[in-house]
Amino acid sequence: MTTNDYDDYRHPPPSQSQDLGYDPNHVPDSVKSFVVHLYRHIREKNVYEIHQMYENSFQTLSERLFKDTPWPSVDAVSHYVDNDHVFCLLYREMWFRHLYARLTPTLKQRIDSWDNYCSLFQVVLHGVVNMQLPNQWLWDMVDEFVYQFQSFCQYRAKMKNKTEQEIELLKQYDQAWNVYGVLNFLQALVEKSTIIQILEREKEGLEQFTATDGYDYDGGSNVLKVLGYFSMVGLLRVHCLLGDYQTGLKCLHPIDLSQQGVYTSVIGSHIAAIYHYGFANLMLRRYVDAINEFNKILLYIFKTKQYHQKSPQYEQILKKNEQMYALLAVCLSLCPQNKLIDETVNSQLREKYGEKIIRMQRYDDEAFAIYDELFSYACPKFITPSAPSFEEPPINYNQDAYRLQLKLFLYEVKQQQLLSGVRTFLRAYSTISLAKLASYMEVDEATLRTILLTYKHKTHSVGSDRKIVSNADVDFYVDDDLIHVVESKSSKRYGDYFLRQIVKIQNVLVPTILILLFPMLEI
Repeated sequence: MTTNDYDDYRHPPPSQSQDLGYDPNHVPDSVKSFVVHLYRHIREKNVYEIHQMYENSFQTLSERLFKDTPWPSVDAVSHYVDNDHVFCLLYREMWFRHLYARLTPTLKQRIDSWDNYCSLFQVVLHGVVNMQLPNQWLWDMVDEFVYQFQSFCQYRAKMKNKTEQEIELLKQYDQAWNVYGVLNFLQALVEKSTIIQILEREKEGLEQFTATDGYDYDGGSNVLKVLGYFSMVGLLRVHCLLGDYQTGLKCLHPIDLSQQGVYTSVIGSHIAAIYHYGFANLMLRRYVDAINEFNKILLYIFKTKQYHQKSPQYEQILKKNEQMYALLAVCLSLCPQNKLIDETVNSQLREKYGEKIIRMQRYDDEAFAIYDELFSYACPKFITPSAPSFEEPPINYNQDAYRLQLKLFLYEVKQQQLLSGVRTFLRAYSTISLAKLASYMEVDEATLRTILLTYKHKTHSVGSDRKIVSNADVDFYVDDDLIHVVESKSSKRYGDYFLRQIVKIQNVLVPTILILLFPMLEI
Protein backbone atom coordinates (compact mmCIF):
# COMPACT_ATOMS: atom_id res chain seq x y z
CA MET A 1 0.00 0.00 0.00
CA THR A 2 1.02 3.58 -0.48
CA THR A 3 0.27 6.54 1.73
CA ASN A 4 -1.60 9.64 0.71
CA ASP A 5 -1.03 13.21 1.76
CA TYR A 6 -3.33 16.19 1.57
CA ASP A 7 -1.03 17.85 -1.01
CA ASP A 8 -1.22 14.98 -3.50
CA TYR A 9 -3.86 16.70 -5.62
CA ARG A 10 -1.31 19.37 -6.48
CA HIS A 11 0.78 17.01 -8.56
CA PRO A 12 -0.43 16.18 -12.05
CA PRO A 13 1.51 13.73 -14.21
CA PRO A 14 4.91 15.00 -15.33
CA SER A 15 4.78 17.56 -18.09
CA GLN A 16 7.37 18.08 -20.75
CA SER A 17 6.26 21.61 -21.58
CA GLN A 18 9.12 23.15 -19.63
CA ASP A 19 11.44 22.66 -22.56
CA LEU A 20 8.87 23.07 -25.36
CA GLY A 21 8.02 26.62 -26.39
CA TYR A 22 8.78 28.20 -23.02
CA ASP A 23 10.76 31.44 -23.06
CA PRO A 24 11.69 32.47 -19.49
CA ASN A 25 12.47 36.00 -20.68
CA HIS A 26 9.11 36.67 -22.32
CA VAL A 27 6.92 38.79 -20.06
CA PRO A 28 3.31 39.30 -21.24
CA ASP A 29 1.77 42.71 -20.64
CA SER A 30 -0.64 41.29 -18.05
CA VAL A 31 2.33 39.93 -16.06
CA LYS A 32 4.10 43.30 -16.25
CA SER A 33 0.98 44.94 -14.89
CA PHE A 34 0.66 42.27 -12.18
CA VAL A 35 4.20 42.62 -10.80
CA VAL A 36 4.16 46.43 -11.00
CA HIS A 37 0.88 46.72 -9.10
CA LEU A 38 1.81 44.01 -6.58
CA TYR A 39 5.12 45.76 -5.91
CA ARG A 40 3.36 49.10 -5.41
CA HIS A 41 0.76 47.63 -3.02
CA ILE A 42 3.49 45.92 -0.98
CA ARG A 43 5.39 49.19 -0.67
CA GLU A 44 2.15 50.92 0.40
CA LYS A 45 1.29 48.10 2.83
CA ASN A 46 -2.13 47.76 1.22
CA VAL A 47 -2.94 44.31 2.61
CA TYR A 48 -6.41 44.15 1.05
CA GLU A 49 -5.12 44.73 -2.49
CA ILE A 50 -2.13 42.41 -1.96
CA HIS A 51 -4.51 39.68 -0.83
CA GLN A 52 -6.75 40.17 -3.87
CA MET A 53 -3.82 40.00 -6.27
CA TYR A 54 -2.23 37.05 -4.50
CA GLU A 55 -5.41 34.98 -4.15
CA ASN A 56 -7.22 35.94 -7.36
CA SER A 57 -5.01 37.63 -9.96
CA PHE A 58 -2.09 35.22 -9.56
CA GLN A 59 -4.39 32.20 -9.84
CA THR A 60 -6.23 33.65 -12.84
CA LEU A 61 -3.02 34.45 -14.74
CA SER A 62 -1.59 31.03 -13.87
CA GLU A 63 -4.67 29.31 -15.27
CA ARG A 64 -4.85 31.46 -18.40
CA LEU A 65 -1.18 31.89 -19.36
CA PHE A 66 0.92 29.39 -17.43
CA LYS A 67 -1.18 26.28 -17.13
CA ASP A 68 1.65 24.04 -18.35
CA THR A 69 4.67 26.31 -18.12
CA PRO A 70 6.48 28.26 -15.39
CA TRP A 71 6.02 31.99 -14.94
CA PRO A 72 8.65 34.33 -16.46
CA SER A 73 11.98 34.23 -14.67
CA VAL A 74 12.76 36.69 -11.91
CA ASP A 75 15.51 38.23 -14.04
CA ALA A 76 12.92 39.05 -16.70
CA VAL A 77 10.65 40.98 -14.32
CA SER A 78 13.14 42.45 -11.83
CA HIS A 79 13.68 45.71 -13.71
CA TYR A 80 9.92 46.42 -13.55
CA VAL A 81 10.21 46.50 -9.73
CA ASP A 82 13.42 48.51 -9.32
CA ASN A 83 15.40 45.27 -8.85
CA ASP A 84 14.01 45.19 -5.30
CA HIS A 85 15.78 42.29 -3.57
CA VAL A 86 12.99 41.32 -1.17
CA PHE A 87 10.26 41.53 -3.81
CA CYS A 88 12.34 39.31 -6.11
CA LEU A 89 12.64 36.72 -3.34
CA LEU A 90 8.87 36.81 -2.85
CA TYR A 91 8.29 36.49 -6.59
CA ARG A 92 10.62 33.49 -6.79
CA GLU A 93 8.79 31.91 -3.84
CA MET A 94 5.53 32.10 -5.83
CA TRP A 95 7.37 31.04 -8.99
CA PHE A 96 8.60 27.80 -7.40
CA ARG A 97 5.25 27.12 -5.73
CA HIS A 98 3.54 27.37 -9.13
CA LEU A 99 6.21 25.09 -10.63
CA TYR A 100 5.62 22.42 -7.98
CA ALA A 101 1.84 22.65 -8.45
CA ARG A 102 1.77 22.49 -12.25
CA LEU A 103 4.92 20.64 -13.33
CA THR A 104 7.55 18.23 -12.07
CA PRO A 105 10.56 20.13 -10.69
CA THR A 106 14.04 18.96 -11.61
CA LEU A 107 16.60 18.27 -8.91
CA LYS A 108 18.35 21.57 -9.70
CA GLN A 109 15.06 23.44 -9.33
CA ARG A 110 14.45 21.77 -5.96
CA ILE A 111 17.88 22.93 -4.82
CA ASP A 112 17.30 26.45 -6.18
CA SER A 113 14.00 26.65 -4.30
CA TRP A 114 15.80 25.68 -1.07
CA ASP A 115 18.36 28.45 -1.68
CA ASN A 116 15.56 30.95 -2.24
CA TYR A 117 13.82 30.00 1.01
CA CYS A 118 17.14 30.30 2.85
CA SER A 119 17.66 33.81 1.45
CA LEU A 120 14.08 34.87 2.13
CA PHE A 121 14.01 33.61 5.73
CA GLN A 122 17.45 35.06 6.45
CA VAL A 123 16.22 38.48 5.31
CA VAL A 124 13.19 38.15 7.59
CA LEU A 125 15.31 36.94 10.51
CA HIS A 126 18.26 39.32 10.20
CA GLY A 127 17.03 42.23 8.10
CA VAL A 128 14.45 44.95 8.57
CA VAL A 129 11.35 43.81 6.68
CA ASN A 130 8.92 46.72 6.73
CA MET A 131 5.98 45.00 5.03
CA GLN A 132 2.47 43.83 5.78
CA LEU A 133 1.58 40.64 3.92
CA PRO A 134 -1.72 38.71 4.00
CA ASN A 135 -1.92 35.83 6.48
CA GLN A 136 -2.80 33.53 3.61
CA TRP A 137 0.51 34.23 1.86
CA LEU A 138 2.54 33.89 5.06
CA TRP A 139 0.86 30.57 5.86
CA ASP A 140 1.48 29.36 2.31
CA MET A 141 5.19 30.15 2.70
CA VAL A 142 5.49 27.93 5.78
CA ASP A 143 3.21 25.26 4.35
CA GLU A 144 5.07 25.11 1.04
CA PHE A 145 8.45 25.13 2.78
CA VAL A 146 7.50 22.01 4.75
CA TYR A 147 5.85 20.42 1.72
CA GLN A 148 8.92 20.89 -0.48
CA PHE A 149 11.10 19.41 2.28
CA GLN A 150 8.80 16.38 2.41
CA SER A 151 8.78 16.12 -1.40
CA PHE A 152 12.58 16.30 -1.56
CA CYS A 153 12.97 13.52 1.03
CA GLN A 154 10.57 11.32 -0.94
CA TYR A 155 12.38 12.14 -4.19
CA ARG A 156 15.84 11.44 -2.73
CA ALA A 157 14.68 8.14 -1.21
CA LYS A 158 13.84 6.77 -4.69
CA MET A 159 17.41 5.93 -5.66
CA LYS A 160 16.61 3.43 -8.37
CA ASN A 161 16.80 4.87 -11.90
CA LYS A 162 18.63 7.99 -10.69
CA THR A 163 21.06 9.25 -13.34
CA GLU A 164 24.74 9.75 -12.57
CA GLN A 165 24.23 13.50 -12.91
CA GLU A 166 21.45 13.46 -10.29
CA ILE A 167 23.57 11.41 -7.90
CA GLU A 168 26.47 13.82 -8.30
CA LEU A 169 24.17 16.78 -7.61
CA LEU A 170 22.85 15.05 -4.48
CA LYS A 171 26.41 14.55 -3.27
CA GLN A 172 27.41 18.11 -4.12
CA TYR A 173 24.36 19.78 -2.49
CA ASP A 174 24.04 17.48 0.50
CA GLN A 175 22.90 20.35 2.73
CA ALA A 176 19.88 21.18 0.54
CA TRP A 177 16.65 20.42 2.42
CA ASN A 178 18.67 19.01 5.32
CA VAL A 179 16.30 18.14 8.18
CA TYR A 180 18.35 20.15 10.69
CA GLY A 181 18.29 23.17 8.39
CA VAL A 182 14.51 22.96 8.00
CA LEU A 183 13.93 22.60 11.75
CA ASN A 184 16.42 25.36 12.53
CA PHE A 185 14.72 27.86 10.21
CA LEU A 186 11.27 27.14 11.65
CA GLN A 187 12.55 27.26 15.22
CA ALA A 188 14.49 30.46 14.52
CA LEU A 189 11.32 32.12 13.18
CA VAL A 190 9.47 31.13 16.35
CA GLU A 191 12.22 32.44 18.64
CA LYS A 192 13.11 35.61 16.71
CA SER A 193 9.46 36.62 16.45
CA THR A 194 9.03 36.20 20.24
CA ILE A 195 5.59 34.86 19.36
CA ILE A 196 5.41 32.62 22.44
CA GLN A 197 5.96 35.62 24.72
CA ILE A 198 3.45 37.66 22.67
CA LEU A 199 0.78 34.97 23.16
CA GLU A 200 1.54 34.82 26.88
CA ARG A 201 1.21 38.60 27.21
CA GLU A 202 -2.03 38.44 25.23
CA LYS A 203 -3.53 36.09 27.87
CA GLU A 204 -2.70 38.73 30.48
CA GLY A 205 -4.33 41.48 28.41
CA LEU A 206 -1.02 43.20 27.73
CA GLU A 207 -0.85 42.55 23.97
CA GLN A 208 -3.17 42.42 20.99
CA PHE A 209 -2.28 39.77 18.45
CA THR A 210 -5.26 37.52 17.84
CA ALA A 211 -7.69 40.44 18.01
CA THR A 212 -5.99 42.06 15.00
CA ASP A 213 -5.34 38.70 13.23
CA GLY A 214 -1.63 39.37 13.67
CA TYR A 215 -1.63 42.59 11.63
CA ASP A 216 0.12 45.73 12.85
CA TYR A 217 -2.11 48.79 12.39
CA ASP A 218 0.48 51.18 13.82
CA GLY A 219 2.60 51.18 10.67
CA GLY A 220 4.78 48.22 11.62
CA SER A 221 5.24 44.81 10.02
CA ASN A 222 3.39 41.56 10.63
CA VAL A 223 5.74 39.35 8.60
CA LEU A 224 8.10 38.03 11.28
CA LYS A 225 5.42 37.65 13.98
CA VAL A 226 2.97 35.76 11.78
CA LEU A 227 5.67 33.61 10.16
CA GLY A 228 6.81 32.69 13.67
CA TYR A 229 3.24 31.88 14.64
CA PHE A 230 2.61 29.64 11.63
CA SER A 231 6.04 28.04 12.07
CA MET A 232 4.70 26.38 15.24
CA VAL A 233 2.16 24.58 13.06
CA GLY A 234 4.95 23.83 10.57
CA LEU A 235 7.08 22.30 13.32
CA LEU A 236 4.18 20.07 14.39
CA ARG A 237 3.83 18.86 10.83
CA VAL A 238 7.56 18.18 10.38
CA HIS A 239 7.75 16.19 13.62
CA CYS A 240 4.66 14.18 12.61
CA LEU A 241 6.39 13.35 9.30
CA LEU A 242 9.37 12.15 11.34
CA GLY A 243 7.19 10.15 13.76
CA ASP A 244 8.13 12.31 16.78
CA TYR A 245 4.64 13.08 18.05
CA GLN A 246 5.54 14.24 21.56
CA THR A 247 7.89 16.93 20.27
CA GLY A 248 5.38 18.00 17.62
CA LEU A 249 2.64 18.58 20.21
CA LYS A 250 5.11 20.41 22.43
CA CYS A 251 5.88 22.81 19.54
CA LEU A 252 2.17 23.58 19.10
CA HIS A 253 1.47 23.95 22.83
CA PRO A 254 1.66 27.81 22.92
CA ILE A 255 -1.39 27.93 20.60
CA ASP A 256 -4.63 27.38 22.52
CA LEU A 257 -6.73 25.20 20.21
CA SER A 258 -9.79 25.65 22.41
CA GLN A 259 -9.93 29.32 21.37
CA GLN A 260 -10.13 31.19 18.10
CA GLY A 261 -6.68 32.28 16.98
CA VAL A 262 -4.73 33.52 14.00
CA TYR A 263 -4.41 29.88 12.91
CA THR A 264 -8.21 29.83 12.33
CA SER A 265 -8.02 32.91 10.08
CA VAL A 266 -6.63 30.75 7.24
CA ILE A 267 -8.58 27.59 6.49
CA GLY A 268 -5.46 25.69 5.37
CA SER A 269 -3.66 26.51 8.60
CA HIS A 270 -6.72 25.59 10.68
CA ILE A 271 -7.07 22.18 9.01
CA ALA A 272 -3.33 21.40 9.05
CA ALA A 273 -3.06 22.23 12.76
CA ILE A 274 -6.03 20.08 13.80
CA TYR A 275 -5.21 17.20 11.43
CA HIS A 276 -1.65 16.81 12.71
CA TYR A 277 -2.68 17.49 16.31
CA GLY A 278 -5.35 14.78 16.06
CA PHE A 279 -3.06 12.30 14.34
CA ALA A 280 -0.29 12.83 16.90
CA ASN A 281 -2.75 12.22 19.74
CA LEU A 282 -4.06 9.10 18.02
CA MET A 283 -0.54 7.67 17.85
CA LEU A 284 0.02 8.57 21.53
CA ARG A 285 -3.25 6.86 22.56
CA ARG A 286 -4.83 10.17 23.60
CA TYR A 287 -7.99 9.18 21.78
CA VAL A 288 -10.37 11.55 23.59
CA ASP A 289 -8.26 14.61 22.66
CA ALA A 290 -8.12 13.44 19.04
CA ILE A 291 -11.87 12.75 18.91
CA ASN A 292 -12.75 16.16 20.38
CA GLU A 293 -10.63 18.11 17.89
CA PHE A 294 -11.61 16.02 14.86
CA ASN A 295 -15.26 16.50 15.82
CA LYS A 296 -14.91 20.30 16.03
CA ILE A 297 -13.04 20.74 12.75
CA LEU A 298 -15.30 18.34 10.81
CA LEU A 299 -18.36 20.20 12.05
CA TYR A 300 -16.72 23.50 11.06
CA ILE A 301 -15.90 22.21 7.56
CA PHE A 302 -19.44 20.87 7.16
CA LYS A 303 -20.88 24.31 7.94
CA THR A 304 -18.43 26.45 5.95
CA LYS A 305 -17.09 24.45 3.00
CA GLN A 306 -19.57 26.03 0.57
CA TYR A 307 -17.85 29.38 1.17
CA HIS A 308 -14.52 27.96 -0.04
CA GLN A 309 -15.68 26.41 -3.32
CA LYS A 310 -13.83 29.01 -5.41
CA SER A 311 -10.72 28.90 -3.23
CA PRO A 312 -7.52 27.29 -4.56
CA GLN A 313 -7.53 25.28 -1.31
CA TYR A 314 -10.97 23.73 -1.92
CA GLU A 315 -9.71 20.36 -3.17
CA GLN A 316 -7.27 20.24 -0.25
CA ILE A 317 -10.14 20.94 2.18
CA LEU A 318 -12.24 18.09 0.77
CA LYS A 319 -9.27 15.69 0.80
CA LYS A 320 -8.40 16.50 4.39
CA ASN A 321 -12.04 16.28 5.39
CA GLU A 322 -12.23 12.69 4.13
CA GLN A 323 -8.95 11.74 5.79
CA MET A 324 -10.07 13.11 9.16
CA TYR A 325 -13.32 11.14 8.96
CA ALA A 326 -11.20 8.03 8.42
CA LEU A 327 -9.03 8.90 11.43
CA LEU A 328 -12.13 9.61 13.53
CA ALA A 329 -13.48 6.16 12.61
CA VAL A 330 -10.20 4.61 13.78
CA CYS A 331 -10.28 6.59 17.06
CA LEU A 332 -13.86 5.56 17.81
CA SER A 333 -13.10 1.92 17.05
CA LEU A 334 -10.25 1.95 19.57
CA CYS A 335 -12.08 4.19 22.05
CA PRO A 336 -15.89 3.91 21.71
CA GLN A 337 -16.79 7.41 22.92
CA ASN A 338 -19.61 8.30 20.52
CA LYS A 339 -21.10 10.66 23.10
CA LEU A 340 -18.28 13.09 22.25
CA ILE A 341 -19.45 13.41 18.63
CA ASP A 342 -21.91 15.99 17.39
CA GLU A 343 -24.99 14.48 15.76
CA THR A 344 -24.18 16.03 12.36
CA VAL A 345 -20.66 14.58 12.37
CA ASN A 346 -21.95 11.25 13.70
CA SER A 347 -24.47 11.06 10.86
CA GLN A 348 -21.77 11.72 8.24
CA LEU A 349 -19.46 9.21 9.94
CA ARG A 350 -22.09 6.44 9.96
CA GLU A 351 -22.76 7.07 6.28
CA LYS A 352 -19.07 6.86 5.36
CA TYR A 353 -17.68 4.28 7.79
CA GLY A 354 -20.57 2.81 9.80
CA GLU A 355 -20.08 -0.76 8.59
CA LYS A 356 -16.29 -0.59 8.81
CA ILE A 357 -16.40 0.63 12.43
CA ILE A 358 -18.53 -2.38 13.40
CA ARG A 359 -16.19 -4.74 11.56
CA MET A 360 -13.07 -3.12 13.09
CA GLN A 361 -14.38 -3.73 16.59
CA ARG A 362 -14.47 -7.48 15.95
CA TYR A 363 -10.66 -7.66 15.88
CA ASP A 364 -10.46 -10.48 13.33
CA ASP A 365 -8.29 -10.63 10.20
CA GLU A 366 -10.78 -8.52 8.26
CA ALA A 367 -10.70 -5.89 10.99
CA PHE A 368 -6.91 -5.57 10.81
CA ALA A 369 -7.13 -5.20 7.04
CA ILE A 370 -9.57 -2.29 7.50
CA TYR A 371 -7.31 -0.64 10.11
CA ASP A 372 -4.45 -1.02 7.62
CA GLU A 373 -6.55 0.49 4.83
CA LEU A 374 -7.78 3.52 6.79
CA PHE A 375 -4.39 4.25 8.33
CA SER A 376 -2.70 4.07 4.92
CA TYR A 377 -5.30 6.39 3.41
CA ALA A 378 -5.35 8.98 6.17
CA CYS A 379 -1.81 9.13 7.62
CA PRO A 380 0.78 11.78 6.70
CA LYS A 381 3.37 10.91 4.07
CA PHE A 382 6.13 9.91 6.47
CA ILE A 383 9.72 10.60 5.48
CA THR A 384 13.20 9.26 6.09
CA PRO A 385 15.23 12.46 6.48
CA SER A 386 18.71 10.93 6.18
CA ALA A 387 20.58 10.89 2.89
CA PRO A 388 21.24 7.53 1.21
CA SER A 389 24.56 5.77 1.23
CA PHE A 390 25.91 6.46 -2.23
CA GLU A 391 28.42 3.60 -1.98
CA GLU A 392 25.65 0.99 -1.58
CA PRO A 393 23.62 -0.39 -4.53
CA PRO A 394 20.76 2.05 -5.28
CA ILE A 395 17.46 0.99 -3.70
CA ASN A 396 14.17 2.75 -3.05
CA TYR A 397 13.56 3.35 0.64
CA ASN A 398 10.82 5.98 0.39
CA GLN A 399 8.25 3.62 1.98
CA ASP A 400 10.39 2.54 4.95
CA ALA A 401 9.20 5.24 7.35
CA TYR A 402 5.56 4.59 6.45
CA ARG A 403 5.92 0.84 6.96
CA LEU A 404 7.48 1.41 10.38
CA GLN A 405 4.64 3.69 11.53
CA LEU A 406 2.04 1.26 10.15
CA LYS A 407 3.72 -1.61 11.99
CA LEU A 408 3.68 0.35 15.28
CA PHE A 409 0.03 1.29 14.78
CA LEU A 410 -1.12 -2.27 13.99
CA TYR A 411 0.88 -3.57 16.96
CA GLU A 412 -1.12 -1.19 19.15
CA VAL A 413 -4.37 -2.41 17.57
CA LYS A 414 -3.31 -6.00 18.24
CA GLN A 415 -2.77 -5.15 21.90
CA GLN A 416 -6.25 -3.62 22.05
CA GLN A 417 -7.71 -6.96 20.95
CA LEU A 418 -7.68 -8.31 24.54
CA LEU A 419 -9.56 -5.28 25.78
CA SER A 420 -12.69 -5.84 23.70
CA GLY A 421 -13.60 -8.95 25.71
CA VAL A 422 -13.00 -7.23 29.06
CA ARG A 423 -15.07 -4.20 27.98
CA THR A 424 -18.00 -6.44 26.96
CA PHE A 425 -18.15 -8.14 30.37
CA LEU A 426 -17.65 -4.92 32.35
CA ARG A 427 -20.58 -3.30 30.55
CA ALA A 428 -22.87 -6.08 31.79
CA TYR A 429 -22.09 -5.62 35.49
CA SER A 430 -21.89 -2.92 38.12
CA THR A 431 -19.84 -5.23 40.37
CA ILE A 432 -18.30 -8.63 39.66
CA SER A 433 -15.75 -10.74 41.48
CA LEU A 434 -12.35 -11.47 40.02
CA ALA A 435 -13.00 -15.20 40.21
CA LYS A 436 -16.30 -14.93 38.33
CA LEU A 437 -14.87 -12.73 35.57
CA ALA A 438 -11.85 -15.06 35.26
CA SER A 439 -14.16 -18.03 34.76
CA TYR A 440 -16.18 -16.13 32.12
CA MET A 441 -13.01 -15.23 30.24
CA GLU A 442 -11.59 -18.74 30.69
CA VAL A 443 -8.34 -17.57 32.29
CA ASP A 444 -6.88 -17.89 35.78
CA GLU A 445 -7.02 -14.97 38.22
CA ALA A 446 -3.34 -14.08 37.79
CA THR A 447 -3.81 -13.77 34.03
CA LEU A 448 -6.99 -11.75 34.56
CA ARG A 449 -5.14 -9.29 36.80
CA THR A 450 -2.57 -8.85 34.02
CA ILE A 451 -5.38 -8.25 31.50
CA LEU A 452 -7.01 -5.69 33.81
CA LEU A 453 -3.71 -3.88 34.28
CA THR A 454 -3.29 -3.86 30.49
CA TYR A 455 -6.79 -2.40 30.17
CA LYS A 456 -5.89 0.35 32.64
CA HIS A 457 -2.64 1.07 30.79
CA LYS A 458 -4.20 1.14 27.34
CA THR A 459 -7.19 3.27 28.32
CA HIS A 460 -5.12 5.89 30.14
CA SER A 461 -2.46 8.19 28.77
CA VAL A 462 -0.29 11.10 29.81
CA GLY A 463 -1.84 14.39 28.70
CA SER A 464 -0.03 17.49 27.49
CA ASP A 465 -0.11 18.81 31.07
CA ARG A 466 1.68 15.61 32.22
CA LYS A 467 -1.45 14.42 34.08
CA ILE A 468 -2.93 10.95 33.62
CA VAL A 469 -6.17 11.12 31.62
CA SER A 470 -8.69 8.36 30.94
CA ASN A 471 -9.89 7.40 27.45
CA ALA A 472 -12.17 4.66 28.80
CA ASP A 473 -15.90 4.58 28.19
CA VAL A 474 -16.07 1.85 30.87
CA ASP A 475 -13.67 2.13 33.82
CA PHE A 476 -13.33 0.16 37.05
CA TYR A 477 -11.46 -0.22 40.30
CA VAL A 478 -10.73 -3.36 42.34
CA ASP A 479 -11.46 -3.57 46.06
CA ASP A 480 -11.04 -6.84 48.01
CA ASP A 481 -11.19 -9.03 44.89
CA LEU A 482 -14.36 -7.27 43.77
CA ILE A 483 -14.42 -5.26 40.55
CA HIS A 484 -16.51 -2.07 40.74
CA VAL A 485 -17.51 -0.79 37.30
CA VAL A 486 -17.79 2.92 36.55
CA GLU A 487 -19.46 3.62 33.21
CA SER A 488 -19.51 7.13 31.81
CA LYS A 489 -23.01 8.28 31.00
CA SER A 490 -23.69 10.25 27.85
CA SER A 491 -25.48 13.52 28.37
CA LYS A 492 -28.57 13.87 26.21
CA ARG A 493 -28.49 16.82 23.85
CA TYR A 494 -32.07 18.00 23.96
CA GLY A 495 -31.30 21.18 22.04
CA ASP A 496 -29.82 19.26 19.08
CA TYR A 497 -32.81 16.93 19.07
CA PHE A 498 -35.41 19.73 18.98
CA LEU A 499 -33.50 21.65 16.30
CA ARG A 500 -33.41 18.56 14.05
CA GLN A 501 -37.16 18.03 14.53
CA ILE A 502 -37.87 21.69 13.69
CA VAL A 503 -35.87 21.38 10.45
CA LYS A 504 -37.76 18.20 9.53
CA ILE A 505 -41.12 19.88 10.18
CA GLN A 506 -40.08 22.88 8.06
CA ASN A 507 -39.10 20.59 5.21
CA VAL A 508 -42.57 19.05 5.32
CA LEU A 509 -44.67 22.15 5.98
CA VAL A 510 -43.09 24.70 3.61
CA PRO A 511 -43.72 22.69 0.38
CA THR A 512 -47.26 21.91 1.59
CA ILE A 513 -48.03 25.57 2.29
CA LEU A 514 -46.64 26.60 -1.12
CA ILE A 515 -48.83 24.02 -2.86
CA LEU A 516 -51.86 25.41 -1.04
CA LEU A 517 -50.95 29.06 -1.72
CA PHE A 518 -50.08 28.94 -5.41
CA PRO A 519 -53.59 27.91 -6.60
CA MET A 520 -54.99 30.82 -4.60
CA LEU A 521 -52.48 33.21 -6.15
CA GLU A 522 -53.36 32.03 -9.63
CA ILE A 523 -57.05 32.70 -8.95
